Amino acid sequence: MNKVLTTLVTTVALCTPLALSAQDKNFRVGLITPPVHVWNKQVDAMGETLSEASDGRLSVTAFPSGQLGNEGTMLQQLQTGALDMAWLTTAGLTLRVPDMSALHAPFLVDNIADAAKVLRSDEAIEILDALPAATGTVGLCYAMTGMRQIMTKDPIASAQDLDGLRFRITPAPPIQTFFEMFGAAPAPMPLTQVYDALANGQIDAIDMDHESILNFGYHDHAPHLLETNHQLFGMVALVSGRVWAKLSEEDQGIVRAAAQKHCDATIDSFVEGEAGKLEKLKAIDGVSVTEDVSQEFFGDIVERWDADWAEKTPYVAKLRALTASF
Repeated sequence: MNKVLTTLVTTVALCTPLALSAQDKNFRVGLITPPVHVWNKQVDAMGETLSEASDGRLSVTAFPSGQLGNEGTMLQQLQTGALDMAWLTTAGLTLRVPDMSALHAPFLVDNIADAAKVLRSDEAIEILDALPAATGTVGLCYAMTGMRQIMTKDPIASAQDLDGLRFRITPAPPIQTFFEMFGAAPAPMPLTQVYDALANGQIDAIDMDHESILNFGYHDHAPHLLETNHQLFGMVALVSGRVWAKLSEEDQGIVRAAAQKHCDATIDSFVEGEAGKLEKLKAIDGVSVTEDVSQEFFGDIVERWDADWAEKTPYVAKLRALTASF
């Protein structure tokens, strides 16, 4: 009996400290955005921060443009530990974490500065607590892209003109609900397919931010921009739960601090650059911009959306109360 107990104690003593000791680690990070995107640049910078903080032990290799698959595929890879980290949209997580849908409430905020306040709020950070059980990942921090706008192939004079249009949307139930409520035909598809879908007439319009419109040139085939700011669009820096459990407490702290630094830098970059990107779009020949399109353009859609989604998550009310104080 003593031999068995001694063997068990020895095994635990050998395995646990070694598994949690400081070690060299190259984090493979998946993204759906292209190398020119702010997220990708900040992931590269995060690698430099990790290396500096760990005396070269920790590093990053980024896989942009959906090289490892779409967001659903990458989430599965995170669950198994086949992928170490990913910067995924909050929209892509709403199927697993319904509370995150509240971040996509229409007209939750008026501008990108207030969107940043939401993503840095205690209420939003609470939602991350559901990730380990729901997705097998650890949510380190939020970042964002710009506010969502509407671009169409044909001019739009009223919300009635949007009725029946085939809209590319990010695949997510709260986003789909919004577009269905004003009569559009949502067409979920990966970011990489959007340009060709506009070019060949598969879709009539898109729901997109300024950064992606400029990076991908969507204005070539959808030159009419409605400046709606109808939704904020968040990102979560995720690390595989299996990978996280193998890191020492020291390395967990280094990774969390590095991710937070570059999540914050991403948010600040979008807040500071939003107005300039709009000006760039307005300066492009053939692009027409209708500014200051408010929620009244869509009638009572906010009340109807809230009534539907408040039954699914209490965070609709929590975030509405938060933003009412801004």
